[in-house]
Amino acid sequence: MPTMSDFERMLREADLRVTRPRVAVLTAVHEHPHADTDSIIGAVRQDHVAVSHQAVYDVLRVLTAAGLVRRIEPSGSVARYEARVGDNHHHVVCRSCGAIADVDCAVGSTPCLTASDDNGYAIDEAEVVYWGLCPACAPATSATAAGGD
Repeated sequence: MPTMSDFERMLREADLRVTRPRVAVLTAVHEHPHADTDSIIGAVRQDHVAVSHQAVYDVLRVLTAAGLVRRIEPSGSVARYEARVGDNHHHVVCRSCGAIADVDCAVGSTPCLTASDDNGYAIDEAEVVYWGLCPACAPATSATAAGGD
């Protein structure tokens, strides 16, 4: 986990002013991967009660634009934020509870990640979302389907 001085350095390297709300939001995103905005607001307010909802939204927008935070929005879900940026990883989402986990890019032959027709675009990223049941929800679903619950 990065330290306070690491967060300050990240902000400066992105040509952003170091402010308490920015450091607090960046810390919350690092501590709570794939958190939604309300969860980030709650985490920030544990240490900085006076930070407004709008300030957190503004900071998330700035951090995302600067490439320090990544915004993901799986279908049917609110926006989530993570600190893992720049490596083109993907996500797996639980259809039951909404839990999200990182999935590294596939290795080897991956034709689905190479566009059959790029339409002239210079493609630099592919976004893949895998859907299924997380380990906690899968047994519950199997038990219910088998008449167990």
